[in-house]
Amino acid sequence: MIEKHLVLEDIDPVIFYGVGNGHLQMIRSLYPKLRIVARDNVIRVLGDEEQMSSFEENVEKMRQHVLRFNSLKEEDILDIIKGKRTKDDIPEGVIVFSMSGRPIKPRSENQQRLVEAYNNHDMVFAVGPAGTGKTYLSIALAVKALKEKTAKKIILSRPAVEAGEKLGFLPGDMKDKIDPYLQPLYDALEDMIPQVKLQDMMEKHVIQIAPLAFMRGRTLNDAVVILDEAQNTTPAQIRMFLTRMGWNTKMIITGDMTQIDLPHSQKSGLIEALHILNNVEGIGVVNLDSRDIVRHKLVTRIVNAYENFDKERNSNESINKD
Repeated sequence: MIEKHLVLEDIDPVIFYGVGNGHLQMIRSLYPKLRIVARDNVIRVLGDEEQMSSFEENVEKMRQHVLRFNSLKEEDILDIIKGKRTKDDIPEGVIVFSMSGRPIKPRSENQQRLVEAYNNHDMVFAVGPAGTGKTYLSIALAVKALKEKTAKKIILSRPAVEAGEKLGFLPGDMKDKIDPYLQPLYDALEDMIPQVKLQDMMEKHVIQIAPLAFMRGRTLNDAVVILDEAQNTTPAQIRMFLTRMGWNTKMIITGDMTQIDLPHSQKSGLIEALHILNNVEGIGVVNLDSRDIVRHKLVTRIVNAYENFDKERNSNESINKD
């Protein structure tokens, strides 16, 4: 009789154990000579040495399956334990899987161009209207890099541009004041990483979410760094951010030129950066448009309606000036 403790690292144990510990009960029935006790992410197993070896090997295969697909089904457990062939590779085009097991992958030509630009360049600008998936896809690429250990950390940032409310008048401490600006980034991460694991990664600073001002003075190495809503940066801010780039780091800068919240007298740093860096080697630029919108079909119609309104207004202003 031997005893071992197996740790389910990097995965949500709830997915592994199943609803109401259904998966765990099934595994116990398939290993009758072992006494299996699970608590949190640790499995304590006691029993026959021969079955122990098989159990240890198959638990690791199941853990790897959950790590890849964010899901585990009864048929997957049976296939792994009975030695049948299982789907070990992520299907072509899939970046990562959501917490519901849904494959996250490019859904349009320009989204595919964004993925290719990321693979081929260390710095990528992704510009397009709301709903084109530029932020969500960028975070998926960062999560994939973390899973595959090609990056040691993810750093996500946004400019905290005040829209109607002054930060000083909002309730709470600085984190409470800033978090609403960063919520879309939290939402995307929570869709791809188990809640408990995400919290642990944030506490260990493997995943960092901070306002743009917190980037000053840092050198960012071994990371995927995403600047979201870059249209709301000033020229000085985006210049500061871009020069934080360190070794083995990839940067993705996303923005929507139709949603600039800066004062009218202030030039957007994103517009200036795209002009200055247009022909710099090693930088990729991907322009997304209304055809890439993957939200509700009404979002496409709304974006198109506003684009037509802006064109008509600009045309009228030009005629009036003449």
